[in-house]
Amino acid sequence: MSHAPVLLAEAMTALALQPGALYVDATFGGGGYSRAMLAAGARVLAFDRDPDAIARGAVLSAEFPDRFQLIESRFSEMDRFVNEPLTGAVFDLGVSSFQFDEGARGFSFQADADLDMRMEKSGPSAAEAVNKLSEAALADLIWGYGEDDASRRIARVLVQERAHHAITRTGQLAELVERAVGGRKGARTHPATKTFQALRMLVNDELGELARGLSAAERALSPEGRLVVVSFHSLEDRLVKNFITERADARGRGSRYAPDLPPERAPSFRLEHKRATAPSDQETAGNPRARSASLRWAVRTDAPAWGELEAPALAPKAEAEWKKLI
Repeated sequence: MSHAPVLLAEAMTALALQPGALYVDATFGGGGYSRAMLAAGARVLAFDRDPDAIARGAVLSAEFPDRFQLIESRFSEMDRFVNEPLTGAVFDLGVSSFQFDEGARGFSFQADADLDMRMEKSGPSAAEAVNKLSEAALADLIWGYGEDDASRRIARVLVQERAHHAITRTGQLAELVERAVGGRKGARTHPATKTFQALRMLVNDELGELARGLSAAERALSPEGRLVVVSFHSLEDRLVKNFITERADARGRGSRYAPDLPPERAPSFRLEHKRATAPSDQETAGNPRARSASLRWAVRTDAPAWGELEAPALAPKAEAEWKKLI
C-alpha cells in the first residue's frame, strides 16, 4: 500500500513553516504532512482516531522523539492537548489511502469485505446503518450526504433486499446500488460511490467532527497562526469555506450601493488568498485520488474565538435515527 499526500507543497507553503514552532497535523493518516513539517525543523503534535494510523506513526516517533507526538484522539479535541502557542494546524480530510486500500476495513467496494467503514474500529458499522435505518432515512442519507438523485430508488432496493437477506458485504451493497440505478451506463465512477460516501460520513460523523475540529483549531491557534484545510468533496469544502469566510467577515455585502456595515463581532481570521487551490495537472496524473482536492487557508487574528460551529443538518431523518443506534 502507498500513501501520497495531496497538495503537500501547497499546504506547507500555506503553513509558512518556522523551525522550532509547534504545528498540529489534525489527520495523521500516513504521516506525509507530519514528515514534511518535521523535515522543515518544526515540532508536530499529530492526531488520528484510527488505531492503525497510530501504529504506523511509531516510525516517526522513534525518528523524531523530541519533536513529534502522535495522539490517538479525534482532532476536535486538539485544544485539550495544546498548552503552548500553536503556529499552524493542517487538516487532510476524508479517508486515507491506507483505509481505502485495506479491503478488510470496508471503506471501498474494490474488494469484497465486511461492510464496516469505522475509522475508530468501534461503535455501529455501516452494515448496521444499511440494515436498521428506515427506508425514508436511507433515502435522506444518500441524498443529503451522497448528493445522489437516485437516493429513493436505492433506498427502496436496499430495504427490499434486507427483508430477505442482511446486507453485510461491500460487494453485495455495490451490486444492489448498481441494480437500483439500472447499471453503470458508461459512467466514469461506479454508481455506488455516493452511497458508500454517505454511509461512511454518517458512521464517522465526518461533518460534525469537521465543524468541531475547525472550532477547536480556532481556539488553539495563536495570533498569526495558520489554518490549512484540504478537502475532497463539496460538502466538506462548503463547510470549510463558510467557516473561514464568515469568521474573516469576507462575505459579500449584497449590494454595492448599500453602505458597509461593521461586523457583528471582531473577525477571528484573516483571508490572504480567497480562492481555493486545486492540485496541478501533474499531480492528478500521478495520483488520481487528488482530482477532487481543494485547499483553503486563513490566518488567525488576535480576536476571541467565535464559539462552536454547528454542522449543517443535511440528512436530519438519518441523523435522528442513527443517534438512537449509537
